[in-house]
Amino acid sequence: RYSRRVSMEEIEENGFNLNISRYVSTAKPEAPLDLAQEHTELTDLAGQISEATQKHNEFLRELGLPELP
Repeated sequence: RYSRRVSMEEIEENGFNLNISRYVSTAKPEAPLDLAQEHTELTDLAGQISEATQKHNEFLRELGLPELP
């Protein structure tokens, strides 16, 4: 929103300050988060990381190198 009509009373309540930000918000609303979905995705990613680490450690063992934690 770039403009809106305000009453003289509102202008007076704001000390006759005519700064646009006093009357029109330029902030964009944040998209709501679905915490359950985010949790599910993070849990899935953690599982994938764990599987990849195990596979990587198998290769490291074959090469005689120290494993990852």
